[in-house]
Amino acid sequence: QVQLAESGGGLVQAGDSLRLSCAASGRTFSRYIMGWFRQAPGKEREFVAAISRNSNPYYADSVKARFTISRDNAKNSVYLEMNSLKPEDTAAYYCAASGVLDVPPTSPGRYQYWGQGTQVAVSS
Repeated sequence: QVQLAESGGGLVQAGDSLRLSCAASGRTFSRYIMGWFRQAPGKEREFVAAISRNSNPYYADSVKARFTISRDNAKNSVYLEMNSLKPEDTAAYYCAASGVLDVPPTSPGRYQYWGQGTQVAVSS
């Protein structure tokens, strides 16, 4: 069982930066692939980024070169550094954990544990 709690969201202007954090409970954090997803009103939840157990990152094309995912297994935490934010990045951002054994999945259905989300709003 893993419990996840996101923080760091807020209201920013286009071009600004934000850093989201996700704190995980439990002593098995390092065994999980960690992912970030987002969901805008009226839209499906979409993949943003994921990081493997040995810290290989994967990104959606829409955020590549702007967002950076990282993890600190000693702190049971995963981070999402978001730069050059755009209004279309506005969404609730969710942290998720997956126990799959292959490459980090991009489908929400392959993640077993989810946080409650943190809201990011980017004004133009």
